[in-house]
Amino acid sequence: MGRLRKLLIPGVDKKLLVKDAMKVMPDLMRRRLITGGASFGALALLTGCDVVDSSSAEEVLKKVSKFNDAVQAFIFNPDALAPTFPESAITKPFPFNAYYEIDDAPEVDGDEWKLEVRGLVDNKKSWTLEELYKLPQVKQVTRHICVEGWSAIGSWTGTPLRDFLKLIGADTRAKYCWFQCADKEGYNSPLDMRTALHPQTQMTFKFADKILPRAYGFPMKIRVPTKLGFKNPKYVLSMEVTNDYKGGYWEDQGYNSFSGS
Repeated sequence: MGRLRKLLIPGVDKKLLVKDAMKVMPDLMRRRLITGGASFGALALLTGCDVVDSSSAEEVLKKVSKFNDAVQAFIFNPDALAPTFPESAITKPFPFNAYYEIDDAPEVDGDEWKLEVRGLVDNKKSWTLEELYKLPQVKQVTRHICVEGWSAIGSWTGTPLRDFLKLIGADTRAKYCWFQCADKEGYNSPLDMRTALHPQTQMTFKFADKILPRAYGFPMKIRVPTKLGFKNPKYVLSMEVTNDYKGGYWEDQGYNSFSGS
């Protein structure tokens, strides 16, 4: 009984906490814990942590989330493509998605905007939108999958990120491409290099064959169909190639950094 009491958190519903922890576990581990009857004891055994208060509970969730990232990164196939669809399957209207209302979406002046390039690259020049528009572009019709459980199919046109990384002489042995955006509260997000080099990962400049609208990330969105939606940064201001994990807006709040779809 002493051990059981030690695992309880005053004021926290233990069933809800376990349910939240299960959400960030790999599917195989989730099924096994459900089959065995998930409990605080199971989480403590899994992570080696005693769940005695809210801070230790947070550490448990972080450990499970970090393990989930490692598993997903290990099984990620950089050659496997996300499904593509005919244009007849495009979702209309395509939903606006953000942690704020559409009226609060950033308004970026495309004439003044420049993409800042930093970090482990040979050419650190900033790129105007006009210069980026001149790069070879391809179109993809792929599914956006939101962590909230909904999905939508859209048409995206732009330059493969791996082609741009090659153009600027990026060190593709580095671990991350880290993006900073114009969203309020300083939205930023890291992208692991293997995903950055995936053939479908794209610097997007058009939606439905038209200049990317404000609602979907003008002037540039990073389209990553192999990731959940929050790993597709919009209103991009800068990109840094780095070996340092710099966190991200949602990642710092406990979301998995890898977050494959």
